Amino acid sequence: MHVHRLSKTAAAVGLSLAVAFSGLPFLPDSIVPEAQAYSVSKANKILETGKKYMGKPYKFGAPSGSTRIFDCSSFTQYVYGKNGIDLPRTSKKQSKKGSYVAKKNLRKGDLVFFSTSSSKGKVAHVAIYAGNGKILHTYGKPGVTYSDLNSKWWKSHYITARRVIK
Repeated sequence: MHVHRLSKTAAAVGLSLAVAFSGLPFLPDSIVPEAQAYSVSKANKILETGKKYMGKPYKFGAPSGSTRIFDCSSFTQYVYGKNGIDLPRTSKKQSKKGSYVAKKNLRKGDLVFFSTSSSKGKVAHVAIYAGNGKILHTYGKPGVTYSDLNSKWWKSHYITARRVIK
């Protein structure tokens, strides 16, 4: 008799805990741990939007909102904007948005920032981390393209990363 009552009590407690914890993803961002605040579906939508522009030409200073040509930061501004995330116009200003992410903790949709040969170690390029060591961005002749984050050039010019997806 006592075993039956005990198992009913344990089941009720387990069910109560399951219901209580199932609501965690709906808590405000300030309470939910960072790992739960990140949206994989939003990251995938951002990457899908960006892929639509593969091969579109690069032009430094391309205007905001243009889809005919992009520079690195107009590309990220446009792609994230189409997915409800407002970003400033320049890579330097974009590098101040969201929260810092260590390189080893990169997730799809994170913004990654680089110096260039002429920027003296300061942020001058932005890309979207696409997962599996790849970045989606635009520069030079290829225009919008994927590159290997771990290739010698990108690896040596990497500065930081930011998470702007909630």
